[in-house]
Amino acid sequence: MLDTTLQTQLKAYLERLQRPVELVATLDDSATAKELRELLNDIRSLSDKITVVEKNDLPHVRKPSFEITNPGVSTGVRFAGVPLGHEFTSLVLALLQVGGHPSKEAADLLEQVKELDGDFHFETYYSLSCHNCPDVVQALNLMSVLNPGITHTAIDGAVFQDEIKEREVMGVPTVFLNGKNFGQGRMELGEIVAKIDSGAAVRDAAKMNAKDAFDVLIVGGGPAGAAAAVYAARKGIRTGVAAERFGGQVLDTVDIENFISVRKTEGPQFAAALEQHVRDYEVDIMNLQKAKALKPAATEGGMIEIELENGATLKSKTVILSTGARWRNMNVPGEEQYRTKGVTYCPHCDGPLFKGKRVAVIGGGNSGIEAAIDLAGVVDHVTVLEFAPELKADAVLQKKVQSLPNVDVILNAQTTEVNGDGSRVTGLTYKDRTNDEIRTVELAGIFVQIGLLPNTDWLKGTVDLTKFGEIIIDAKGQTNVPGVFGAGDCTDVPYKQIVIAAGAGATAALSAFDHLIRH
Repeated sequence: MLDTTLQTQLKAYLERLQRPVELVATLDDSATAKELRELLNDIRSLSDKITVVEKNDLPHVRKPSFEITNPGVSTGVRFAGVPLGHEFTSLVLALLQVGGHPSKEAADLLEQVKELDGDFHFETYYSLSCHNCPDVVQALNLMSVLNPGITHTAIDGAVFQDEIKEREVMGVPTVFLNGKNFGQGRMELGEIVAKIDSGAAVRDAAKMNAKDAFDVLIVGGGPAGAAAAVYAARKGIRTGVAAERFGGQVLDTVDIENFISVRKTEGPQFAAALEQHVRDYEVDIMNLQKAKALKPAATEGGMIEIELENGATLKSKTVILSTGARWRNMNVPGEEQYRTKGVTYCPHCDGPLFKGKRVAVIGGGNSGIEAAIDLAGVVDHVTVLEFAPELKADAVLQKKVQSLPNVDVILNAQTTEVNGDGSRVTGLTYKDRTNDEIRTVELAGIFVQIGLLPNTDWLKGTVDLTKFGEIIIDAKGQTNVPGVFGAGDCTDVPYKQIVIAAGAGATAALSAFDHLIRH
């Protein structure tokens, strides 16, 4: 099951186990169960602290599945299916944490998990190709290890297709809490805890209101924000980062192959490296915080204020806006109604849920054509709809997609409506822009890939924006508001690339430092 390299790596990790770990398997006669038994036996052979027990008569337990626990103790950490692919890391972490290896999460957050009162039974549906799923699975597994009132089962949707259909799961990760839908999409540990700890926001706001003023406050934690934080902190000035989610849009990116000196990496790994680099310096990182309003300084050299959605207000001598961008919506009837019920924005995450079905990709740029190519290997048929009279993707991608027998490309197609039966997508309607004829396409999923929108709605009326909502900056990153700078995809720079955003963040930090010296 595990090749020699993986076995060697896993054996080294398992040497960190501090107490015995028991893998309690509940199996049937399926091919997946056979594969799972082989995996568990491979793991057992790598550490004398691990034992495997089969209990195939357990009632109300999915087959095949297994619990990671300590002998005589139920931790509530269970995998249903074979956790390979992106979930192999989740398996390794669960083994280590159940085995007593400490988590690297912040101590106050871990204590908050331990103090949660109540019974919380989580279920997460994932796909092995989903790069967002491991964060959710790992967070909920850790919560189960820390708190006896919490259990978590991570379920491979491809193995338990009947449940996917019954529960109408059309996007991963999808989380259920005590049998009811809890959330869909990437969530960090802090986000999950905040949703079930009703007093968390008030406590956070009180802590933030008590903070001293910053020299530089960076709003946003993507590549631009991270670069700005490093450059500012290296100047020895008081630096803070308030980010809705550290890593930003990079967290939703699969492969990164154009960041100079890094031949290839994945978005979540790159985001983790950004955060670790920032934490190497004395930077106050305030994650999971969304900005609500900016109040310019009342006098030259005075304090700029950033109001957060939790009610807190942060003060700083200078501010760098690096809030990034988000996926653009189609803004047609039915899109919002069927979001996560067939309308999705991540082909890598949700593609496996549409295996053998017909889907559409909206958008003929690089992201749209790349999505169509990826989906063609999983689904029955892909229809690409492009608004313009020609595709905008690179020639090499166009050549590839045109060679695929199960992909059709429709040009001059304006999507006008998402159709559904009330619970899920059944098709879409589009207008042929060459003759205004209205046509429909029957399908089960729609993958929207039509570009980005800057996260700047909260800045309207405060800083100058372009007609597209981008922050207008000069060559030094300065906005029209003294002491306020901009960097990255939220600004009017012509190319939205990670390497350009990082450079812009460095520029903004150096400009902010120069502003501090002069004022």
